[in-house]
Amino acid sequence: MKRLLLVLLAGALLCGSCCKKEKETAMSNIDQNTVQATIQALQDKYGDATADRIQRSVPQAASLWTEADGTPEEFTQFCLDYYVADSAERHLLADRLQANLESIWGCANKVSVDLKLPLHVTDCDTSRLDEMFGGYDPSAHFDDDMFEQKIAFAVVLNFPFYTLQEKDSLGTSWTSLDWAYARLGDLFTSRVPASCNQLLANQLAAADNYISNYNIMMGRLRDDNGNALFPDMALITHWGLRDELKTHYNEGDSGLMKQRMIYQVMCRIIDQSIPQCVINNDAYTWYPVSNKVLDAQGKELSNPESEPLTRYQYFLDNFHAMQQVDKYNPMYPTAIARAFDQDMEVGYDEIEQLFTEFCSSPVVADVAKVIEKRLGRKLEPFDIWYDGFKSRSAINEEDLSAITRKLYPTKEAFATKGMPSILRQLGFPQQKIDFICSKVTVDPSRGAGHAWESNMKSDNARLRTRIAADGMDYKGYNIAVHEFGHNVEQTITLHDVDNYIMKGVPNTAFTEALAFVFQTRDLELLGYKAGKGAEANQEALMTLDIFWGCYEIMGVSLVDMYSWSWLYQHPDATKEQLREQVMDIAKQVWNRYYAPLLGEENSTILAIYSHMIDSPLYLPNYPYGHLIEFQLEQQLKGKVIADEIMRMYPVGRLTPQHWMRHAVGTEVSTAPLLQAAAEALKQNIQ
Repeated sequence: MKRLLLVLLAGALLCGSCCKKEKETAMSNIDQNTVQATIQALQDKYGDATADRIQRSVPQAASLWTEADGTPEEFTQFCLDYYVADSAERHLLADRLQANLESIWGCANKVSVDLKLPLHVTDCDTSRLDEMFGGYDPSAHFDDDMFEQKIAFAVVLNFPFYTLQEKDSLGTSWTSLDWAYARLGDLFTSRVPASCNQLLANQLAAADNYISNYNIMMGRLRDDNGNALFPDMALITHWGLRDELKTHYNEGDSGLMKQRMIYQVMCRIIDQSIPQCVINNDAYTWYPVSNKVLDAQGKELSNPESEPLTRYQYFLDNFHAMQQVDKYNPMYPTAIARAFDQDMEVGYDEIEQLFTEFCSSPVVADVAKVIEKRLGRKLEPFDIWYDGFKSRSAINEEDLSAITRKLYPTKEAFATKGMPSILRQLGFPQQKIDFICSKVTVDPSRGAGHAWESNMKSDNARLRTRIAADGMDYKGYNIAVHEFGHNVEQTITLHDVDNYIMKGVPNTAFTEALAFVFQTRDLELLGYKAGKGAEANQEALMTLDIFWGCYEIMGVSLVDMYSWSWLYQHPDATKEQLREQVMDIAKQVWNRYYAPLLGEENSTILAIYSHMIDSPLYLPNYPYGHLIEFQLEQQLKGKVIADEIMRMYPVGRLTPQHWMRHAVGTEVSTAPLLQAAAEALKQNIQ
């Protein structure tokens, strides 16, 4: 039987899906009498030693078995043939399964990376076919193939599914192998047809392409007096606009005028009153306040066409693609459930409570007063991105860009000099530096930048950031440092975990946390050090910076969460209705948690984030990641950062609270950051 199981698992590598007629999943044809008879037959055959596993796994397998898979009698026989009671044989089965999964997932991921290169990087020629290829998902048929080959049933039988609550309670006594078995049990909890997976992949690729090419030509903006406030540069929404806004806090009235213009641009993107012709197009001059547009000859357009709610059509299309997946997910029947209970492994209600309690804290108002004092003016809505607690806020960004362009004129320069330097300064030993750098490939990004993991040890992770012809400017460098933090996590948690199935982290907030740890030190990594005696004040400023960043992104996340909740309550909504509702939700969240401190009732600014369009329900990972980041920073005090990273991250994908107890000794909470911010305010912060 051992040989039969291993042949069955290996067969997936030879299974072709292109010549099969796809069929949708039907209801299970296994009744409770068959389930109980099968359980009894297995216990009669193997005794009571694994009775708990039998009683858990057989009903799960039965719930996924359909008429196309065989008769009830064939189901019982399959269970008798492929259930493994012997622990050594089960261990071998797990090892072989993981080896095959690494091959399948790793190769599919590499194909996906290769097909998307023209869409993602600038040093690759483009063709008309690129968006179609970029939307292709080479793993779309994975579940179909696994069920058709009956591999999925062999996995479920021998590695049953545990709920999050069970993992949290039982996991305290689990070994690393027990955790691996539990994660194998997460593999097949639904039967989503390949057509649904491919539809979703196509839609997300299209949304990503829309956002990646949504640039504002800043040199073509004018105030209502006709003044150009910005040099010629293309800034992607929202990231580039936001980061540009942050750079003008040390420029007095001229900087304030620029920030107000960027804010107006953002508001027009949100309500879609932005003229279509000014998006990613430098042939027109645009007055964002009055919304006037001039053509290349300086003639005013009489009635420029606004963007036709494209932003909200993509949002709606994402929802409809997710709906197609919903009906095949009995464990996680909505995109919301999958985003929180399955992916984050933190409940929607728990996240909402964390965020609303934080945003309602009186400490927020105290921090806002400090910012207002430092700025010498009343706060405005865009001050949710106040950047003055960072040491870089006192440094001219062009000076920083001159340094980064000289250091990193090409992607090769950052790969060969930048990455090793960062790791060396964080305390990594040379052997580890060489290994990590050999596993990361740097690409010039069309979009704002991102990190793309590898799913097999023989492949590389990808670091993407914007690199202009004259080199990497400071914005590109800052993003590169952040993304490299992701790459370090991705490399460590792929190569250093005990079991392949445990690769990664509990959820993306944990990789964001490490990326933030890297990004916070970007100036230090460039050679800027705190002045003598400034360490205590610098720690207080860093605490307040993380605090204010949490406050900002929590509101944005709540808008994303509430918008998806509304969509599930109104599944037939039009793009016009969705736009109005997203804006109304943004206003409600703003008025409750932000307007009392930052003014302007009914601001919609919290709806600007591009993640809402190209990364559905990803946003809550950021504030959750900031909370984790702060607790990590507390743990890193007085220690070699690299040593702590190499201690924390190789445990892999435990549940969030188990991971945090291992890493810092406590669970994820807002309390440490709230308390530390209150203490930081006692420092003499000028």
